[in-house]
Amino acid sequence: MPARRRANSNSESVDNYLKAILSLGGPEHHRVTSTALADHLGVAPASITNMLQKLAASPTPLVEYERHRGVQLSAAGRRRALEVLRHHRLIETFLYEILDYPIEEVHDEAERLEHFISERFEERIAAKLGHPRIDPHGHSIPTMEGEMSEQNSILLTEVEQEGTFVIDSISDRDVSTLQQFKVSGIRPGARLRVRKNRSAQGYSVSIGRSAKAFDLSHEAAADIRLVRCAK
Repeated sequence: MPARRRANSNSESVDNYLKAILSLGGPEHHRVTSTALADHLGVAPASITNMLQKLAASPTPLVEYERHRGVQLSAAGRRRALEVLRHHRLIETFLYEILDYPIEEVHDEAERLEHFISERFEERIAAKLGHPRIDPHGHSIPTMEGEMSEQNSILLTEVEQEGTFVIDSISDRDVSTLQQFKVSGIRPGARLRVRKNRSAQGYSVSIGRSAKAFDLSHEAAADIRLVRCAK
């Protein structure tokens, strides 16, 4: 296994770019446009271009970048992105399960800590948690070897008919949405019944065996991934 890098505060910006490319590229490793990166990171397009050029020109290139064709992670860049993602999701799980942080707070806290923990600390967190495979939001935690299970779920926004599903994961990016989910009982592992598709207006859903339905906006529905219940 390749040597893993040491924590370094100077790499924080690089880590954020690599994580963003990993996320936006998806499991198929699609090329990611500079515009998509700029929107995701909230950074000016000119700054995006400068950083991608630097990452592509480093002694061990972390990305493969061509102007007007977008960017992909190199093998080294993918290893590094998955390492930081492992840090992030292990920290989230530790904060949630051991320190009793509210679920809507763990993402931002992990964002601050993920760049700086040592390998030894990472290993001790994983051992303390029993080497978990998913974080509190239902997202896969990469292994030490940089492997991650495939995502076989669908977005709620892709559901066209009524039916019962199991919530696979929820997005961790928006605090107010996470607070709404917590109040509504929307969490990984819960059963969600889609009662009505309101198209652009959203969805009518219920949780578990409750007969009480409530509405979800299209934006909130786009933050929920589902797997269909076995018949």
